[in-house]
Amino acid sequence: MNNINEKRMCQNCHGEFTIEPEDFNFYEKIKVPPPKWCPECRQQRRMAWRNEHTLYRRDCDLCKKSTVTIYSPNKPLKVYCNECWWSDGWDPASYGRDFDFSRPFFEQYKELQLEVPRMALLNKRSINSEYTNHSLDNKNAYLSYSTTDSENIFFGTWVIKSRDCIDCLYIRETGERLYECIDVEKSYQSQFNHLLKDCVSCYYCYDLRGCTECFLSFNLRNKSYCFKNVEYSREEYLKKIADYSLSSFKVRSGLYQEFLEMKKNLAVNRYVVSERNINSTGNLLFNSKNAKICFDSDHLENTKYISPASGVKDSYDLLHVAFQSELVYEAQGCTRVSNCQFCHLCYDNMNVMYGDTCQNSQNLFGCISVKKGNYMILNKKYSKQEYEKLKTKIIEHMKQTGEYGEFFPLQVAPVCYNETIANLHIPLTKKEVLAKGWQWEDKVPGIFGKETLKPEEIPDTIGDVKDDIIKEVLRCENCTKNYNIVPFELSFYRKENIPIPHICPDCRYKRRFDMRPPRKLWHEKCKCVLENHDHTGRCPNEFETPYAPERKEKIYCESCYNKEVY
Repeated sequence: MNNINEKRMCQNCHGEFTIEPEDFNFYEKIKVPPPKWCPECRQQRRMAWRNEHTLYRRDCDLCKKSTVTIYSPNKPLKVYCNECWWSDGWDPASYGRDFDFSRPFFEQYKELQLEVPRMALLNKRSINSEYTNHSLDNKNAYLSYSTTDSENIFFGTWVIKSRDCIDCLYIRETGERLYECIDVEKSYQSQFNHLLKDCVSCYYCYDLRGCTECFLSFNLRNKSYCFKNVEYSREEYLKKIADYSLSSFKVRSGLYQEFLEMKKNLAVNRYVVSERNINSTGNLLFNSKNAKICFDSDHLENTKYISPASGVKDSYDLLHVAFQSELVYEAQGCTRVSNCQFCHLCYDNMNVMYGDTCQNSQNLFGCISVKKGNYMILNKKYSKQEYEKLKTKIIEHMKQTGEYGEFFPLQVAPVCYNETIANLHIPLTKKEVLAKGWQWEDKVPGIFGKETLKPEEIPDTIGDVKDDIIKEVLRCENCTKNYNIVPFELSFYRKENIPIPHICPDCRYKRRFDMRPPRKLWHEKCKCVLENHDHTGRCPNEFETPYAPERKEKIYCESCYNKEVY
């Protein structure tokens, strides 16, 4: 057992990182060597395997039907539509092969990857939701991702148990009739909000709870009819709101800028959003115990370097892992897995290492697209005794080649860096990506120059928009990419009195993404200088926060935040 901190140099960025005694204990428990990459680079590597938003059309390699997929047509992969992939019409074991001890593991893994059929995208048990990915149990979802148990969700990401929402990000539970909302829970008929819970009919608000009918307000609790943080009678409030023509794009543009200025200059920011946690660090973390450096997660126990996740214990280095998972390390997009390491898109598995898109299986090593498998290596079946003996030999071989203990290298990723969420969190140029030996896709989706309606030609108010706008091709004011308005979207805008957006869905998503603090912590000091908060001058409290030191917002410690808000 190692009882001291140990400094290491990251083999990717060459920066220094620390491995603590608790980390060594975990690595010994699951029998893997300490990592060679720092936590930030390990997260980047996992992210670079997750293509959420970049969708293509290509023909299924089995039934030949056109299908929506995360794999561009020019990639030398076998891609099956979901119906064919889940069918019994093919056998993953037929692609099995012997392990060659004269060659590196990942070289042989890449060869297997080029032959075994891949799932077009992850979309299970959904109705009329062809253009969704990493999603399940949805109805009428369109261009939505990481969305579950929801209906009529358009251009959403991480939307859970909600309905009738457009352009939303992280709706954690039961949102309805929401538009341009971020980090919202159990709220109704609200637009352009960030950090709301249990709210109704709120517009351009930040950090509200239990509020109804509020406009351009912040840091409120259990209030009604507040306009710019001043509470009015219902009649006075409605008169204030009536001064704004909310159906006008020009008016909305001004309101959005005022909302941003309000957040930046007036609102108080809690140093982290952390609720009902014990001995835990991170942000947007709930109901967890001994969770360190974890983000956008809930119900974690004894975990570290995780985001986002739910219902995980005794695990490290995870991205999008959920539901009764334990003893998991270096995994991406996995659900209900136990004792699984270095896995990608694995569901309902036990004792799997280096698995990619394996389902309902156990005792796998280096397998791809296996369903209901047991005791398999490189998709080849073995007896239990043969499997255990060969697995041990391969691990020793990988230790000698320096491959064991690390997540899949990006050189064998089935997608390219700029197609994945890594390029959103850690954007790189093509030159930078190729210099690392990683992959770049030149032919990403996007049509340009085919617009039939220029931004300045879009009617200013939704009331003036004709039905035939769904036949028009629009041009994004930001990236100039073409986009269109779909029927449900137009119906929603009319119902909610929302003007036609002038930027494309991708740019709207990027705008929402940029409003959230990063999944990273800095050591900072409380910025409160208010004399009525039990301190003289600036508050001396220090903390770890996702707000970088150069940011201008008011970042308060828990005590000062509570005194100001409650």
